[in-house]
Amino acid sequence: MTDAFGPGSNGPLTIVIDQTSVPSDKRSDLQSQAQKTLNAVPDAATVTPLTPTQDGDVLIGTVYSTQAPQDAVTTGLTNRLKETTLPDAVSDYDAKGYVTGTTAAQVDFRDIVASRLPLIICVVVGLAFLIILAVFRGLLVAVKAAVLNVLSITASYGVVVAVFQWGWGGPALGVNGDVPIESYVPMMMFAIIFGLSMDYEIFLLSRVHEAWLRTGNAKDSVAHALEITARVITCAALIMVSVFAAFIISDNIVVKMLGLGLAVSVLIDATVVRLLMVPAVMTLLGSHAWWTPRWLDRLLPHIDAEGDAEMLSGPHRASGRGPAS
Repeated sequence: MTDAFGPGSNGPLTIVIDQTSVPSDKRSDLQSQAQKTLNAVPDAATVTPLTPTQDGDVLIGTVYSTQAPQDAVTTGLTNRLKETTLPDAVSDYDAKGYVTGTTAAQVDFRDIVASRLPLIICVVVGLAFLIILAVFRGLLVAVKAAVLNVLSITASYGVVVAVFQWGWGGPALGVNGDVPIESYVPMMMFAIIFGLSMDYEIFLLSRVHEAWLRTGNAKDSVAHALEITARVITCAALIMVSVFAAFIISDNIVVKMLGLGLAVSVLIDATVVRLLMVPAVMTLLGSHAWWTPRWLDRLLPHIDAEGDAEMLSGPHRASGRGPAS
């Protein structure tokens, strides 16, 4: 279609002007003014004549972009038509202009998701930070968990962009050419990946915290927790990676996109992040990892995730705080 009709041929923007409240003798003037304004809009390859419906209450036309539907030029054209061109075209009349069609709906949806995604990420990461802080009573532990979880998610975003938008290894995965990232994919990836990464994080931290309360030795606690959880985390990750990787062979490009992103994210999270970076950071922090300001400790609720705090014994069992407190 691009070769025969131009890159914007499969993403038409339908223009609708409601002139119900415009007197009959003024409608032809409105049509002429609107057509003249639309013909002058930048980045439009073709603008079809505005045609009235059978009852004459609505004018309908089509604008084709000079670029593909997923291109930033098309997004800019859609927003320009909606925000400036159509309001200017009907400014002298009691009429209202609209931009509709599949492409316009996708642009609106993408804009909504893009504007809300940072808020969603901040809320989810913030709540996870507070939960880990309340459970494990370690300010730096909570900060570390939030930062490293976001790291594994952003790494998977990078892989998806590299394969689908930049074409790195795309043909080997059945991806031909540059493919736009579906607007809802980043949000779905974040929700699923963050849940899985927090699962591994809580599992590992519970064992570290348990050993820390019992012995008070930060370095040995990390080593002990890693010894007893590494195999379980690795096996669980292998299962999830296998499941997600199976979707890569799908012919549906969105399913393929989700499968690749989730598989890579779990692989990175369970190996690089959970079994390498988390133990390294915890070892470097030492007893400071479990430090919490006294005023903050008094404000936080006391949550016993394991349900057996009274069974533990050791120098830090009562408060759950290290010597740095």
